[in-house]
Amino acid sequence: MSANKNQLKGDQDWPKFQLNASRFNQDNFFGRYRHFLDVIDPRTLFVSKKQLGDAVTLLDQFKSGSLPEGITNKQLWEAQKIKQAIIHPDTGQKIFMPFRMSGFVPFGTPTVVGMLLPNPTLASTIFWQWLNQSHNACFNYANRNATKMTSTSRFVVGYVGAVTSACSIAGGLSLLLKRATAFSPTTRMVVQRFVPFPAVAAANVCNVTLMRFSELSEGINVIDSQGNVVGSSKIAAKMALTETAVTRIFMPAPILLIPPVVMTFIENKTNFLKRFPRMHLPLQIVVCTASFAFALPLAISLFPQFSKVATSKLEPDIQAATSEDMVSYNKGL
Repeated sequence: MSANKNQLKGDQDWPKFQLNASRFNQDNFFGRYRHFLDVIDPRTLFVSKKQLGDAVTLLDQFKSGSLPEGITNKQLWEAQKIKQAIIHPDTGQKIFMPFRMSGFVPFGTPTVVGMLLPNPTLASTIFWQWLNQSHNACFNYANRNATKMTSTSRFVVGYVGAVTSACSIAGGLSLLLKRATAFSPTTRMVVQRFVPFPAVAAANVCNVTLMRFSELSEGINVIDSQGNVVGSSKIAAKMALTETAVTRIFMPAPILLIPPVVMTFIENKTNFLKRFPRMHLPLQIVVCTASFAFALPLAISLFPQFSKVATSKLEPDIQAATSEDMVSYNKGL
């Protein structure tokens, strides 16, 4: 009892701790946005082995009901943040740093900068698209749902499909631009900067479709308000895949569209880069990093992790299995 009383002292701004839950309301967009800002916090990349061990121990003590005196809600939420940022929830293993959610922005920014470099060659366009999709594939695998066995061949097919579509679209558009005589060299250079977006967006949709195609034929679990699985639904699978695809289209938009607009404005409307030409690359890195950090939590906050659907819209066997009007499903990332 004393430990519980102490938990309420000195941290009134922190909600009561709940294991494996979010401290932000996931029923509205702002709450989800704040949650994912927490998830991508790059400071967790610098957590020491001892800090991780202490966090895991503290959460184990909470689970077993043996918390030491004076532990606060704030300490528990921060411990959970550390553990969730580093440890895979299904395998219990540490996720390799570049493929953690908190590492997606710092380790992904170099490829974004590379894709947006001015005057790219066909070879450089293909290289940066390949590197970007390779990083995405490793990230998807490292953060996969490991509760069910997924064949390696499915990830390989998804990877090959994403790389092929990204390189084909980016390379094809680049060749078309070079042959477009109606454009002036300046216009061609500006338009070229927007080529990465359709390539990456199409590749993202291709990747998620190929990786999760089996869900459309097998269905995904839907659960009631008590967390009980009431059946497997192909209709819910289609909804989940659609929501994820929309997220994957939207996610690269600010990342790949804002920097070209900002850099074109600075180049054409100011004298800054004419006076300091060596600042071009550092400035582009800053703009890309800021856009990336802004876009990532925004995109993955569009839909709740667990989306609700009217039971009447699902298969008859699921309608017969529950008396509840609404059920939910995990859309995935």
